[in-house]
Amino acid sequence: MIERFYTNNLESLVIPNKVLIVYGPRQVGKTTLVESFLNTLDSSTNISVYRSTGENITTKEVLESSDFSKIIPFFESYKIIFIDEAQKISNIGQGLKILVDQIPGIKIIATGSSSFELSNKVGEPLVGRAKILILYPLSVLELIKNYGNGWVIENLENLLVYGGYPEVLNSSSNNQKVEYLNLIRDSYLYKDILELEKIKNSKKIFDLLRLLAFQVGNEVSIQELSKQLSMTRNLVEKYLDLLEKSFVIINLRGFSKNLRSEITKTSKYYFYDNGIRNAVIGNFNYLANRNDVGALWENFLFIERLKKQAYTGIHANNYFWRTWEQKELDFIEERDGKLFSFEFKYSKESVPKPKLFLETYPEATFELINRDNFINFLT
Repeated sequence: MIERFYTNNLESLVIPNKVLIVYGPRQVGKTTLVESFLNTLDSSTNISVYRSTGENITTKEVLESSDFSKIIPFFESYKIIFIDEAQKISNIGQGLKILVDQIPGIKIIATGSSSFELSNKVGEPLVGRAKILILYPLSVLELIKNYGNGWVIENLENLLVYGGYPEVLNSSSNNQKVEYLNLIRDSYLYKDILELEKIKNSKKIFDLLRLLAFQVGNEVSIQELSKQLSMTRNLVEKYLDLLEKSFVIINLRGFSKNLRSEITKTSKYYFYDNGIRNAVIGNFNYLANRNDVGALWENFLFIERLKKQAYTGIHANNYFWRTWEQKELDFIEERDGKLFSFEFKYSKESVPKPKLFLETYPEATFELINRDNFINFLT
């Protein structure tokens, strides 16, 4: 098993009378991460652990009851409670609140693949009682820790084409990788949305994702999406929101503080994983036979930088920058009141510095990220 960033940190994050909530896309290893932690406890201590899922009828019935006389006797003999796919339990937040408030020293871990459902259920009841982690597909940070810089550089093309899902990286052939990514696309990608939002036909969602996949790195017009899909603007916005909260895509907004010429009300959308993006468009060709290398590189660097921010505690506001005159920058981090701007280029050719941006924001820095220096940017 590839060691994850949180593998050796989870024990310090599981705090008495708090709930540790682990979010993330389906199939990225949330259950495996928690189970590996619990297995170390089983082998080294006598700590009693209750394991269950949101689909367990008995667990659902007890926690959904919000009944002290049912919940406390059921769980009070355990030191740690682990509820996988907790979003499937109605009123889960209230049930977990009763546990952390009424059983001294109890430790609770809950996982979920749909933040919109689980966060709605745990948000208010668990204010001040929960810590949230997001587990992504495997990051460059984690791969370097397991295999070293050389492995990442040698396998860069594979990462751009097939992405970082654990099962994909453990597959022995490219055919297996493609089959697995297609399985995620067909069986898991929309599951939470279709189940929880009672949407019967996923075709429109899939068509929306295909349009986004072909526009990675470009500004997206909601009005244009609405027109192409023959859907109302409100429905397009709803689906985009659900896809974000299901960890399929992520939105990046435009940055502006000064110039009227700056575009601020547009968005770019990126995929949480390059392999999923390529499965959506059905293209697993290697880079020599593609015309979207720049989009793959930009999506890869953006999501890997988010992983670095999440795992290493970098608190930043993220943007892109563009003017009506088509001056642009791929990525901007706003940290501690300072601006750090980046341009992403797969080729190793130099690019001129963004004169207008640096004149407008003289305190900002600029860096070109290409194949020569991407390791430093991501670690």
